[in-house]
Amino acid sequence: METQRKRVLSGIQPSGNLTLGNYIGALRQWVAEQAVYQCYFCVVDLHAITVPQDPAELRQKTREVAALYLAAGIDPERSTIFIQSHVSAHAELGWMLTCLAPLGWLYRMTQFKDKSAKQQQESVGAGLLNYPTLMAADILLYQAHAVPVGDDQRQHLEFTRDLAQRFNHHYGETFVIPEVMIPKAGARIMGLDNPNAKMSKSEASEYHAIYLTETPEQSKKKLMRAVTDSFAEIRFSDEPERAGVNNLLTIYEALSGQTHDAIEAQFVGKGYGDLKKAVAEVVNETLNPMRSHYQKLTQDAGYLDGILASGAERARERAEQTLDLVRERMGFTIPKR
Repeated sequence: METQRKRVLSGIQPSGNLTLGNYIGALRQWVAEQAVYQCYFCVVDLHAITVPQDPAELRQKTREVAALYLAAGIDPERSTIFIQSHVSAHAELGWMLTCLAPLGWLYRMTQFKDKSAKQQQESVGAGLLNYPTLMAADILLYQAHAVPVGDDQRQHLEFTRDLAQRFNHHYGETFVIPEVMIPKAGARIMGLDNPNAKMSKSEASEYHAIYLTETPEQSKKKLMRAVTDSFAEIRFSDEPERAGVNNLLTIYEALSGQTHDAIEAQFVGKGYGDLKKAVAEVVNETLNPMRSHYQKLTQDAGYLDGILASGAERARERAEQTLDLVRERMGFTIPKR
């Protein structure tokens, strides 16, 4: 039965074009999880507004991300696909958890410290500080047993676990304590122009990232210009000065399915140009079917709207069950339906 399967929840912000890193680190893993878990995948648009957004672009990117979920192979018959803001329980539980979260916990979050350091204190929005409590609400609403996240989100999941345990201690056993799921290979894909920084969907540089909706020619051009080094040796390495080549090899490993040893043997006696061509080939072989499916989806707005409406309805039903329990435990009156 469906209820016997463990639940998984994850989402991506619609704050830029989805990248190859998003595919390897998240979407591809989500597709595989559908056969094992009861999955909830949302487009987390409420998280996106912790920084200023152009309204028209936010709407466009929200639909784009949802279409890419489907194009990547997430099946709406097996998984619940929805937009975060379409389920108001996220915001309500987020506020309840904000009131429970110690301020010191929030100030210690690395992402807040890094992002706020780049802004003047007066311009830092409270949403940036409270981002982790909304993320906790996203996860805990669905009583998720596991959350597939990249290394950079591990601290947020630890925060969620701590906050859930704090709630359970104060109000009685209410929330499932979620576990982290990290993919074994390719969990952190770096920028092509700066292999010491994570590949980001909001980076402005033309040669930073491979985008899922760009043409094969654009992807190949970027990869052929990717930063390498002067060692002229193709092997996996943790050395910082070899980060560029290691990043290309990591991408190749994740998409080809070959082992470290097999890949290094394949490129013995070859140059970085050969490596880049091989990576470009496997990238486009992987992404081209997805790109074709995405184009078809975006030509049928009614189909996408129907999927999102159905997903929101299913998500809302599950979320309200949890929210009613939280309301009762905290002493709120339960609305009659």
